[in-house]
Amino acid sequence: MAIGFTVNGKQVNVEAEADTPLLWVLREDLALTGTKFGCGIAACGACSVHVDGELTRSCSVPVSDIAGKAVTTIEGLKSDDGALHAVQQAWIDAQVPQCGYCQSGQIMAAVALIERTGTPSDTQIDEAMTNICRCGTYPRIRAAILAATGQAAANIQGEA
Repeated sequence: MAIGFTVNGKQVNVEAEADTPLLWVLREDLALTGTKFGCGIAACGACSVHVDGELTRSCSVPVSDIAGKAVTTIEGLKSDDGALHAVQQAWIDAQVPQCGYCQSGQIMAAVALIERTGTPSDTQIDEAMTNICRCGTYPRIRAAILAATGQAAANIQGEA
């Protein structure tokens, strides 16, 4: 089945079975491998992307549901001139990743939170950041979110 949608600002058409998860279309058909497979049941968040501006766990969304919609992946956060998104830069500055596997999903969740709230409170961060990090970098994730919104310095080395 031919399915057309927009990915990172570019119109794409893919041939896929209607029930193929969006995650596999992104990774296998479009070679956008920043979005990771973690659990396959939308529990861990490693596969998080934005669909029409809403945070979506792509492992559980059939690609047929995406027809005509706009998808943003971690690769699409950079500006046209290659500058990192403020959240990506805050992640680097706060040295958030350890193994790094979950981080693209964590960043996508953080961007969605900031786009929705502007300057999230600790409570909003706790409620929104439900992605799982096996390395336990949650203090650094919080610090990076706060730094990206101008609420705190990202100098937290030694925490986590």
